[in-house]
Amino acid sequence: MPFQSRRRLLASLCLSALAPLGHAQSQAAAWPAKPIRIVVAYPAGGVSDTVARALADKLAVQLGTPVVIENKAGASGSIGVDAVAKAAPDGYTLGFASISPLALNPHLGKSPFDPKKDIAPVVSVMYSPVLLLGTPASKARDFRDLLATARAKPGEIRWTTSGPASLGHIMLEQIMASAQVQITHVPYKGGGQQMNDALGGQFEVLSTNAGPAVLQHVKSGKLKALAVGAPARLDSLPDVPTLAELGLPAANMSSLFGIYAPAQTPAAVLARLNAELNKALAQPDIRNKLDATDNVPTGGTAAEFARQIALESENNARIIRSAGIQGN
Repeated sequence: MPFQSRRRLLASLCLSALAPLGHAQSQAAAWPAKPIRIVVAYPAGGVSDTVARALADKLAVQLGTPVVIENKAGASGSIGVDAVAKAAPDGYTLGFASISPLALNPHLGKSPFDPKKDIAPVVSVMYSPVLLLGTPASKARDFRDLLATARAKPGEIRWTTSGPASLGHIMLEQIMASAQVQITHVPYKGGGQQMNDALGGQFEVLSTNAGPAVLQHVKSGKLKALAVGAPARLDSLPDVPTLAELGLPAANMSSLFGIYAPAQTPAAVLARLNAELNKALAQPDIRNKLDATDNVPTGGTAAEFARQIALESENNARIIRSAGIQGN
């Protein structure tokens, strides 16, 4: 082949190789060109919804385009995340949910989406601590006293969670295995009825996510905070130890929440979203809003968030197998 022909061929190949990169860059430069939708996988009015709306307001200002919230609750968050998985991967549909639909629910039954193939983690937003609370029926002075009672009277202590195979149930199984105690699990289907029965002393212990309403019951003395699942003690409850401090690190779990996008969303758009969301999470009013609800802002890279999801998925699979937990 003549030298000039070879040079033209090489130039053509180089241009072909650069074309996808140029297309991706042009997509990112043009994005966003229309409103962005954030699917919140929980009902309107809750802490998750409030946080998502606050982030949406920040993004709208930073990106110069409307950001709207759509609530799609049900199936422990899987319905909302499934809507994201099936959306066009163009950066205009995002999701806000805990990592349970990706790291817990798939181990308990058939998931409507593949967490590894259909979802792209964008950024972790916050972790929501899990409080372990004694009710008026509990005589335990603290968490160690509770475990002592459980050893002396196997199965007598009744512990409620938001449902079978929920995060609270996983924590309970870890506590029983690590502390070698027997506690009776009482699953509920709704947090409202669970709280009403807790205040009425229908059982001894409940596990629930931290929040203003729960904290109010603790401050009033109606419920006693025995321990918390969190990386560190809560500023609002500085005297309440974490499960790790109590010698139960495997049970020291909390609910991690984040933003997701459909898989195959352009990498440049995902990178822009991660940067803008980290910027929003760094704003004092957002951090204050999270602190006021006992949720702790996180942030970080998409890769870090993906690793957290993968690690929790592996841990949950092991716990579920070991405890013989069955899904719905």
